[in-house]
Amino acid sequence: MIKYILKRILLMIPAILATSFIIFFAMNMTGGDPVDTIAPENATEEQRDQIREELGLNDPLIVRYFKYLKGMVTGDMGESYVTHKDVFKTFMKHLPATLQLATAAVFVATLVAVPLGIYTAIHQNTWKDTTGMVFALFGVSMPNFWLGLMLIIIFSLNLGILPPGGKRGFVSIILPAITVGLGFAALITRTTRSAMLDVIRQDYITTARAKGVREKKVIFKHGLNNALIPIITVVGMQLSNALTGSVLAETVFSWPGVGRLIVDSIAKRDTPMVTGSIILCCVLMCVVNLLIDLVYAFFDPRIKAQYMRKG
Repeated sequence: MIKYILKRILLMIPAILATSFIIFFAMNMTGGDPVDTIAPENATEEQRDQIREELGLNDPLIVRYFKYLKGMVTGDMGESYVTHKDVFKTFMKHLPATLQLATAAVFVATLVAVPLGIYTAIHQNTWKDTTGMVFALFGVSMPNFWLGLMLIIIFSLNLGILPPGGKRGFVSIILPAITVGLGFAALITRTTRSAMLDVIRQDYITTARAKGVREKKVIFKHGLNNALIPIITVVGMQLSNALTGSVLAETVFSWPGVGRLIVDSIAKRDTPMVTGSIILCCVLMCVVNLLIDLVYAFFDPRIKAQYMRKG
């Protein structure tokens, strides 16, 4: 198992390198002079040239990339053009807020979607099943920013029971988590329904029912346990999406996470901050995917045996 984990960690390296290459060149080829962001308005041309020399902006782009890569390996991801703070430290400062939002959103999604997916599978081809699938379609089609604004209008402006934004204790995460989570719930519902339909048609389910096993035990012990792998897969995917794709929700609710950090940095043309943050998000997604694979082994011993053979 340890050998398998080490192999997966080594496989992360090409993905991270490819991401760093694409992002670095894309951010440095968008046009504009970074000195315009850094230098004061009344800076002379000599001062501007000095800034370019200090930052290495006069070097060819490929040389600058390898210098950046060397710094990245040693943990130095550069300094923000705007705040002059270390990129890695700034990212880590915003990461806990994103982790909180992502975890809360996936919790909300799972809490709603898994029971609904099981319920619709049990009542296949009835009005209950149709209602559940309409909810799933509504969740997929509904833009996050619109839902967020509607929740703010209802619960903050009209009812005044929840804060409209910011990070001020537990209550401030409720609306952002619902906004992000309901969008994820739609896909998890459909996946849970499909997985449960495949399982409850199996012979061992029919046998359990013929032996007089209670229906709840048939569904949750024999059915859900064997349908968990695709459900875990899609929940893990949504967790990765929440970690890196909650930009709109973080912007609408002024949530001080990584997504908002990247958006603000793009607006300010803060190339080091954008580049470093996206690369670190790539690393984070690779780690999450590895953890999901290890969770598979916990729920299904057959997968653990496959990992051990691969190792």
